[in-house]
Amino acid sequence: MILVVGLGNPGKEYAQTKHNVGFLVVDEIGKRAGIKLNKKKFQGTFGEGFLRRNKLLLLNPETYMNRSGEAVRSAVEFYKLQTENIMVLQDEMDLPAGRIRIKKGGGSAGHNGIKSIISHLKDKEFIRIRIGIGKPLSKSKAVKHVLSGFNENESEVIKSSILIAADAIEDIIQNGLDHAMNKYNTKPANTEATN
Repeated sequence: MILVVGLGNPGKEYAQTKHNVGFLVVDEIGKRAGIKLNKKKFQGTFGEGFLRRNKLLLLNPETYMNRSGEAVRSAVEFYKLQTENIMVLQDEMDLPAGRIRIKKGGGSAGHNGIKSIISHLKDKEFIRIRIGIGKPLSKSKAVKHVLSGFNENESEVIKSSILIAADAIEDIIQNGLDHAMNKYNTKPANTEATN
């Protein structure tokens, strides 16, 4: 049983922002697996079904980013999940748009959604799929950057990275974490967008 969590903020005003790419990937996985995220459960939108004969739980928390861990903990406790069977999709300013990175464990690197999950699970050993959104020119513009939409240059690249992140999740499920990390973490940045 695998839990895939997208990180983002609820509400139409955030729907197509950089901070919500996690939600968009979960939606893509749902389409591929025929899983509708149509239940209000675990303080989020939730769906369950199967992907490649594995029971798959999809969750987009509606707690706002800083409290994502509350929703994740609710689902983990209900299904008695092992931490290594949790995958979290997050936006990542330290990666250029169009790149993804897969890792297991580690700190939050300042990402409030990840920080909240670590705090509520008391465990860091979940899998993170980090989706690049690029950095603003100034640190003071970080909040504005993550809560903004995609410009023309970024839009196609981000759409592509959402599909690639969904591919990566399928690869982890089918072939294991190491295989997916070797395949996706070394991909050349030939689709990078310029900020």
